[in-house]
Amino acid sequence: MLPWTVIGLALSLRLARSGAERGLPASALQGDLLFLLDSSASVSHYEFNRVREFLGRLAALLPVGPGALRASLVHVGSRPHTEFPFGQHSSGSAVQDAIRAAAQRMGDTNTGLALAYAKEQLFAKAAGARPGVPKVLVWVTDGGSSDPVGPPMQELKDLGVTIFIVSTGRGNLLELSAAASAPAEKHLHFVDVDDLHIITQALRGSILDAMWPQQLHASEVTSSGFRLAWPSLLTADSGYYVLELAPSTDPGAARRQQLPGNATGWAWTGLDSDTDYDVALVPESNVRLLRSQHLRVRTLPEETGPELIVVSHTRPRSLRVSWAPALGPDAALGYHVQVGPLRGGAAQSVEVPAGENSTTLQGLAPGTAYLVTVTAAFRSGRERALSAKACTPEGERSRAPRPQPQRTGGREP
Repeated sequence: MLPWTVIGLALSLRLARSGAERGLPASALQGDLLFLLDSSASVSHYEFNRVREFLGRLAALLPVGPGALRASLVHVGSRPHTEFPFGQHSSGSAVQDAIRAAAQRMGDTNTGLALAYAKEQLFAKAAGARPGVPKVLVWVTDGGSSDPVGPPMQELKDLGVTIFIVSTGRGNLLELSAAASAPAEKHLHFVDVDDLHIITQALRGSILDAMWPQQLHASEVTSSGFRLAWPSLLTADSGYYVLELAPSTDPGAARRQQLPGNATGWAWTGLDSDTDYDVALVPESNVRLLRSQHLRVRTLPEETGPELIVVSHTRPRSLRVSWAPALGPDAALGYHVQVGPLRGGAAQSVEVPAGENSTTLQGLAPGTAYLVTVTAAFRSGRERALSAKACTPEGERSRAPRPQPQRTGGREP
């Protein structure tokens, strides 16, 4: 453990130095970090040990301390279980030792239940969580869950929690991209369990970035909104904030929102796409004079597509579906194609990678009308869908054999 301790000290010193260069004291970094570990029976003992070692090494590189970053570990199983709460360990090496000592609990993979539990822990004083500090959740998973994860994940993000997901390679890309914070390429990692060490430094840097909102900044930027976060400058008793938003080209169309003094974030929605907005955060304190903070944020271009569905190569039991590819800042993560009989019945689905815009649907019934729906999933978590009708022809009828001309044994005259 000594080599990792030395590395951790060296990195902590470098972190303090980079903070000083930015005009910020190293002690200013604060946040609550929750590790969500899949401890169910779907994970082999070997994989669990490898993931446990990875999280321990990651924790050793983080500036854990009573007035800085605090860490907690929650197991995913039949029921969520807290291995240790926030504030129990006061150093990265102590957190590393506690993670290494954690035992696999087995049971079902009820990740959705564990996420709802994690939401309570991240904001509960009894669990050691602190109000007004950044919240980060790191979920390490083998990709499967016995219950839905989308709704509890969205609740966490709506509360301003930054979500990082590490999948050991068997997860659904579209589902996990929607679950992770945006952009997905920064918050979602697909990596083999034996190669987890490759992402340690990148994930550490991303966690620290999320824990250090010393100025007003934007995240989760989409074509229709974005989320704002800022450091805790006031308390509920010492004042309030006035948040102002206006298109850069039309300052007169400003929107204002008053927030309590213990607020550290707000999400603007219903905005125009591909537009610059000027944001001002005005702290109104009854104790001391505080400067307002300003920021310009540009929403993403509108995500469009898929468009113009074309049905071709129609056969009694198959047909080919093509569509104009989706457009947007990062195009689409992929497509979900669903086909089902118009008169009711079982539907089938096909996942199509982002680089393709057609697929052949097999196993259909002859002479049947179908509804085909193509859905594009974007990194922002939004989806766009388009539907079209298609009909398979009747099966080929058997034809009677053609009569063969009879030939006589004599010569033709």
